[in-house]
Amino acid sequence: MKHLIIYAHPNAQSLNGHLKQVVVEHLNKNGHQVKVRDLYKQNFNPVLSLEDMEGQRKGQVYEDVKIEQDYIDWADVITFIYPIWWTGLPAIMKGYIDRVFSYGFAYRYDQGVQKGLLVGKQTVIINTHGKSHTEYCDLGIDKALRLTSDKGIYIYCGLDVKQHFFFDKADKANSETIEQWTTQIKNLFSK
Repeated sequence: MKHLIIYAHPNAQSLNGHLKQVVVEHLNKNGHQVKVRDLYKQNFNPVLSLEDMEGQRKGQVYEDVKIEQDYIDWADVITFIYPIWWTGLPAIMKGYIDRVFSYGFAYRYDQGVQKGLLVGKQTVIINTHGKSHTEYCDLGIDKALRLTSDKGIYIYCGLDVKQHFFFDKADKANSETIEQWTTQIKNLFSK
């Protein structure tokens, strides 16, 4: 299968960087084609401009956006790896979604009815966050994230959410916990 990894963390040595490497190595070892889009390393411009918006209405996008859309077209499975900051996506990832998941590419409206255009592709989301699962559940943040990202972005655009990992207390994770997370990820990608 063709796997695209969209990764957003400024520190390659971070836990997110480690998890990205786990996915890449596991998929390569199992004969999959893998491409990685490291948004910070690419210095991806996350700012949705007026020109972007006007171009989207005409079916025109900038070359940097077209390149990303071509990667998405290529992929069977898209894996997003990023931390949760301030109960949401990092700004660079949100900007990537704003610019790349554009009208006419990722979704459209047919006679007023929204239609996702990325049907037939699976997605896996791997998130790390500092709070515990209990805190996230008590505050409703877990449900809010599934609503705003899973339903509001990925499913809205037609993607089939295969799994959404929330790895909690990531800033305090020990090697045993990280190994458990690694095993969960490998098991998912072995199915």
